[in-house]
Amino acid sequence: MNTDPIADMINRIKTAQAVSKKTIRVPFSSMKYEIAKILESKQWIGKVEKKGKKTRKVLEIELKYHENGEGYIVGINRVSTPGQRIYAPVSRIKKVRDGAGVSIVSTSKGLMTNYEARKAGLGGEILIEVY
Repeated sequence: MNTDPIADMINRIKTAQAVSKKTIRVPFSSMKYEIAKILESKQWIGKVEKKGKKTRKVLEIELKYHENGEGYIVGINRVSTPGQRIYAPVSRIKKVRDGAGVSIVSTSKGLMTNYEARKAGLGGEILIEVY
């Protein structure tokens, strides 16, 4: 049993990039799928697919690398954890790395980037930062 499945997904991405792996597989959850779709839309990762049967669903995530072999994701960090939730009103949602990265925020309207949350006027739980 994993107490923080989002942190597990982040760690799998980090370690796979360290050894230049092409794809990774993580146990499926709708939250992880939405996070991966946001990363895909921002072009930090390649294609994201749901695979497997009903009881054994997994996410297959294709990682992207620059020509020099360096991963597109330089840093990915968990902000809010099960032990310490980090909530922010819209006025306190900040830019990540002066706009070079994004944070993924869980709002009442679903998961969105920090830019989308500020534009919609929504605060929420800051899940991860990616740059």
